[in-house]
Amino acid sequence: MLLATLSTGEEIHFYRKSIVINFNGKRNVLSTSADNGGYREDIKSVYNHDGTIGAGIATTLRAPTHAEHMALIASEIGLDPKTTVGISTAAQMENVSIKSETHQEITVTAIVTGGVETNGGRVGDPASWDELERIKSAAQANVGGTINIILYINVNLSPGALARTLVTCTEAKTAALQELVAPSRYSMGLATGSGTDSTIIVANAESNITLTSAGKHSKYGELIGKAVKAAVKEALFKQSNLSPDSQHDVLKRVSRFGISSDKIWERYKTEGGTAQRAKFEEFAEPFLRNGPLVTYVSLYCHILDQLMWELISLNEAVTAGAELMQLMDMTLPECEPISQLGSGVHFLVQNLETGLCELLARKFGSDGEES
Repeated sequence: MLLATLSTGEEIHFYRKSIVINFNGKRNVLSTSADNGGYREDIKSVYNHDGTIGAGIATTLRAPTHAEHMALIASEIGLDPKTTVGISTAAQMENVSIKSETHQEITVTAIVTGGVETNGGRVGDPASWDELERIKSAAQANVGGTINIILYINVNLSPGALARTLVTCTEAKTAALQELVAPSRYSMGLATGSGTDSTIIVANAESNITLTSAGKHSKYGELIGKAVKAAVKEALFKQSNLSPDSQHDVLKRVSRFGISSDKIWERYKTEGGTAQRAKFEEFAEPFLRNGPLVTYVSLYCHILDQLMWELISLNEAVTAGAELMQLMDMTLPECEPISQLGSGVHFLVQNLETGLCELLARKFGSDGEES
């Protein structure tokens, strides 16, 4: 299936669970791929592949190494492994987003697939494997890249600008996640990407225009930011319904702090609630999407972020948190003096969880009769 035609005449095709671009001229490529990765001037094609076997079935390597696995995929989709760069993902290629931005002769096209609902992470989160000790697990872990980006530029780039393009592209991806308040699944932080993101940058080496800057002050850098942000957001929406509307939900805002519908339900039962869970959930869903409540909870979460980033003091965070709880009509718990940051974060999270549980139980009523 032909998805789009680039300004250079190359076509973006979708077949055999892969998005493929065959070059019609000399292209310089910089990629994070396990196979033929890094900077290359001899690449003839690039692809993004859906590596899932089936719903709920984990992806496994089909060769001793990740690079050999990707070379095998390239062969199977009709490409020469020696002159091909590929990346793999657990996202469906049908959910691809293709966005272009143009300024005079420059066109930047972002071709993105992605999902961060299970693998979103914040840079610096605790690692899950050590390549020095677990080589096989390292190869296994890299099979399912989550936010995959092919960024195609129709003009030539200096080596420095090509490298800087990767930086600006990554910043744009992170900005998209920030604007969606996507959570890390491995810490209390906001996601900056997934644990297995992959990127391919393609520049047209035959163009008579050569750009030397890809930073945020350059027009080219602006084009990268706009195209990548828009494509990442659309791809995440297509893949997992991640959007401003879906994130307008208290539980979505607090999930990274360990607060869940299960915990709220258990607290409701502990407090003597007798209604069935189905009825409780029917009430809770719209209640937890209420505008003022989402707004105040979002501010409370940002207080936690600022505390963890050490931008405000523990006393300031506790005081502001108490004020927000009062605005949300939550009962303030009795508290002991706190002196340590970790204990303070835990205390504030527990206060919010207790407040949400108490508020929901009070509004819903012990027997399911809304008060």
